[in-house]
Amino acid sequence: MFTNKKIPLQRYWTTRYVWTLVVGLFVIGLISVTWMRYQTLENRLSMMEFVAEQTAGRLVNDGRVVPKEEEARFIQSREDFMNINSRPNLYVLDQEGNVVFQDRRDGQTLSKQFTASILDEKKTINKVSFSTGTFYVVKKPIDINDVTVGWVILTESEENLIAVKQEYLQLFLILVMLALLGWIAIYFLSRRLSKPIKEVAQAAREVKEGNYGFEIQDEDVKEAELYDLIQSFQEMSNKLEHLEELRTQLLAGVTHELKTPVTSISGMLRAVKDGIVDQKEAAEFIRISLKETEKLERMVLDLLAFNTFAANSIPLAKKMQSINRTVKEAVHNWEVGQEKGKIHLSLHLLKEDVHLPVDNMRFQQIMTNLLNNALHAVEGEGGIDVQLHSSPGMIHINVTDTGSGIKEEEKDLIFERFYRGEEKKFKVGGLGLGLPFSKMIAQSMGGNLTLLKSSLFGTTFQISLSNKNENIGK
Repeated sequence: MFTNKKIPLQRYWTTRYVWTLVVGLFVIGLISVTWMRYQTLENRLSMMEFVAEQTAGRLVNDGRVVPKEEEARFIQSREDFMNINSRPNLYVLDQEGNVVFQDRRDGQTLSKQFTASILDEKKTINKVSFSTGTFYVVKKPIDINDVTVGWVILTESEENLIAVKQEYLQLFLILVMLALLGWIAIYFLSRRLSKPIKEVAQAAREVKEGNYGFEIQDEDVKEAELYDLIQSFQEMSNKLEHLEELRTQLLAGVTHELKTPVTSISGMLRAVKDGIVDQKEAAEFIRISLKETEKLERMVLDLLAFNTFAANSIPLAKKMQSINRTVKEAVHNWEVGQEKGKIHLSLHLLKEDVHLPVDNMRFQQIMTNLLNNALHAVEGEGGIDVQLHSSPGMIHINVTDTGSGIKEEEKDLIFERFYRGEEKKFKVGGLGLGLPFSKMIAQSMGGNLTLLKSSLFGTTFQISLSNKNENIGK
C-alpha cells in the first residue's frame, strides 16, 4: 500500500523556509536591479546634461567663443564632473550644425543628417537607436547675448549608462548574506522547536506501549505553547497511568461482584443435587439461590442498560410533567421498599410548581440511585433531605444525607465507570455504575448530575434540569 513518506519537522520547515527565502530574495533582487538601473540612468543623464551645460558655458568668454586651443582645454577637463566609468563622446557644433570639435573614441564624425534631426528636436535628452545599439544624446546650446551660436552634444550608449557592476556585486553579497543568516536562524529555531516535540512523540509511543514511567524535561522550554503541550501531555500520561491502575482494580472488583453470586448459586445447587442437605435446608438453599440470581440479573441488566445509554441507542420518552409531582412520586416509590422507621426522609417542594419535559421512568432511576446511596452513607440515626429550588433557566433537586461524606481523593472519581469507594466496596455490592448511569440519564434529558458538596457532616448531590420551556401552573 502506497504511503507518503514523512519528513522530519526540522528538515521540512528549514527546506521550505529556505526556498521561500530564496524566491523572496530573488524577487527583491530583480526589483532592486531594475530600480538601480533606472536610477543610475536618470542620474547619469542628469550628469551628462550638467556637463554639457558647463561645457557650453566655458566655451563663451567676454561675449565671444574662446579660441580653438582654449576650447580644447576646457573640453578635456569635463571628466572632472563625470561619475561614470566610460567617457561619453562630445561634439561641438556651429550654428549651421557643422562639427567644429569632437572628442570621440572611435574617431568618427556625426553625419549632417543626424545632427540636423537632433537639433530639430525640442527635447534636451533624446534616445536614438543604431545598428550598433541604443544611445542617449544630450544637447545644450552655446548662447552669446541670447543668440545661439552653436551646440554642445554628448552621446553615450545605454549599456554604459546603466552599467553598475560594483553595485550589483554589493547587492548580490547582501542578498547572499541575508539568505545565509535566514537559513541559520530558521535552522536553529526549527531545531529548538522540534526537540521538545520529538520528546513528546517519543513519550506518546511509550504510552502506546503501556509505559507511563517517563518524564519530559521542560526546564529549557521558553515557548508558552510548547510548555503547555509538554505539561498537558505529562498530566494526561499521569492520569492515564492512574486510570490504568484503577481499571485493573475495578475489573477485579467487577469480576469479584459477578463471581460471588455465581459461586454461591453453584455451591448451593450442587449441595441440593447431591442430597447433602435435608428438605428444609434445600428449600432455604433454593430461596437464597434465587435471591442471588436476582442480584446477578440486576447487575447484568445494569451493564446492558449502561452500554445501551452510552451508545445513545435508547430514546427518552420526555413529556411535560409537574416537577413537584414527579419528585414526590419518585420519593414515595423508593420509601415503599424501605423498612419503616429505619430512616427519616424530608421533602421540600417548590412553592410554585413548574412543568418540565421529563422522562418519568428515567428520572425515578436517578432518584432511586441517589436515595440508595444516601441510605448506605447514613450510619445509625440520620436522615435524608430532598429539596427543590429554582434558578434562572434551571430547576435543581438536591439530595442531602447526614453521612460521613466522601473522601477528598475520591471526589473526582465518583462519576467514573465501575468506580466504588474504598469503604463502600466492602459494605455494599454493585458494579459502580449507579452514579455514572444517573449522570448520563440527566445529561440526556438536557440537565446534569453533580456533587454539590461533601464533608464530614454529609453529602449533597444535585440534579439540574433545564427550565427554558417552563409552563408554570399548568
